[in-house]
Amino acid sequence: MSSTFQAPKGVKEYVPPQAEVFQAVRAAFAEQARLAGYGYLELPVFEDTNLFKRGVGESTDVVSKEMYTFEDRGGRSLTLRPEFTASVLRAVLEHNLHRQGGLPVKVWTTGPAFRAEAPQAGRYRQFYQLDLEAIGSEDPQVDAETIAIAAGWYRSLGLTRVRLLLNSLGCRECRPAYRALLQDFLRGLDLDEATRARIEINPLRVLDDKRPHVRAQLAGAPLMADHLCAACKAHHDTVRSLLADLGIAWEDTPTLVRGLDYYTRTTYEFDHPLLGAQSGIGGGGRYDGLSEDIGGPELPGIGFGLGLDRTILALEAEGVAFDAAPRCEVFGVALGEEAGRRVFALVAELRRAGVAADLAFGGKRLKGAMKDADRSGARFAVILGERDLAAGEAQVKELATGEQTAVPLTAIVPTLTERLSR
Repeated sequence: MSSTFQAPKGVKEYVPPQAEVFQAVRAAFAEQARLAGYGYLELPVFEDTNLFKRGVGESTDVVSKEMYTFEDRGGRSLTLRPEFTASVLRAVLEHNLHRQGGLPVKVWTTGPAFRAEAPQAGRYRQFYQLDLEAIGSEDPQVDAETIAIAAGWYRSLGLTRVRLLLNSLGCRECRPAYRALLQDFLRGLDLDEATRARIEINPLRVLDDKRPHVRAQLAGAPLMADHLCAACKAHHDTVRSLLADLGIAWEDTPTLVRGLDYYTRTTYEFDHPLLGAQSGIGGGGRYDGLSEDIGGPELPGIGFGLGLDRTILALEAEGVAFDAAPRCEVFGVALGEEAGRRVFALVAELRRAGVAADLAFGGKRLKGAMKDADRSGARFAVILGERDLAAGEAQVKELATGEQTAVPLTAIVPTLTERLSR
C-alpha cells in the first residue's frame, strides 16, 4: 500500500539502485575537480533575493518567472537558489578568498537548485547540478581548463555523443555597438509584445528563443562573432587553439547566448543529441562583470554548471553500463543465536577492512536468508551455523557459481579480501 503523501510535482528522486549511479557519477566529478586543484564549497540553498536579481539579471526568465521566493519571519525576501554562480561568488567575496593570494580562486560545489518550470523529462523544479568556478583571472587558459574538466568528466563516464558548442559574447567594450545593431534588426521583425519588451532590456536573449516562427525570422540576425573587438577576438582564438591542443572538438555556434545575463566572452554548452528538447546537459562561460554587479571589486571569473539529472539520462540513452561501487560484496547468514552474534561481529570486521558487507536480520531460516543474500548483489555469502561455530570455521559460498568452502573464522577477513581483489 502506498503512502498518503507523494513527492512534490517536478521533483526527481533517486532510490536504489539508481541512487548508487547518482553518487558514483557525482564522485567521478569530485575526482576531476580535485585533480585540477579545485576546493569544495558547501553553500546554503537559499539567499537574499536581490543577489539573484542583481547577479542573474531581472530580464531573465529565471528571475522574472521561475524563482521560488518567500518572506521569512523577519520580513526578509529569500529565494531558493535557481543556479550556483552568484552564490559561489558571494561566498568568495564574503570570506575574502580572493585576498588570500594565488588567484584564481578555484572552487566547486554541488546540490539541488530550484526553478518553477513546467516539469518534463530532464526538466525538474528541483534539479541537481555540479558547479565549478575559477575567479580572479582573465587568462584564456583558465577558460580552456574549465571546459577540459567538464569534457574529461563526460569522457570518464563513458559518454561518446556529447557535443561542445562554443561562442564568444564579447565584452563591455565591443558589446554595446553590437547590441544597438541587433536591436535595430529585431525591431523590424514580427514579434509579440513580451519579446519586443525583451529587445529593449536584453536583446541577446531573443537569440535564445526556441520558438520556430521566431527562429525563422532570426536567420539574418547580426552575430556577435562578427563584431568582436581585437582583444575579445584574440581571447577567443586562444581558447580555441588551447582546446585543439588538448584534442577537444568543438562546434562554433555564433547564436549561442545561454539564459543568464552575466556571461561575457567565452560561452559554451555541452549538448547530447539523444535527449530531444532537453539536450543541453551542461554549460557555462565567463562573467567578468558579475562581481561588480553584486557589489564586489573588479574580479573576472569563469565557470560552469553541469546537469547531474540530464547526465544520468544521457548515460541511459547511450546504454552506458555505469558500474557504481557495489552496495554489498559479502552477506552474512547465521543459523542460531550464538552464530548470529558472531556473524554480526564478523560483518563489522569486514566493513573496517573496507569490504561492503551486510547480513540477514530477524533470525531467518537458511532459505529466506539466502534469498536475501542473492537480492543483495553480494559475491560471497558467509554461512555460520552452531556446528560450524563449534569447529571454528564458516562456510564461504560464491553465489554466482555455488562453490562453497570451509574457512577458519580467523581467516575469513583476509580470505575474502583476497578473493574480492581478483
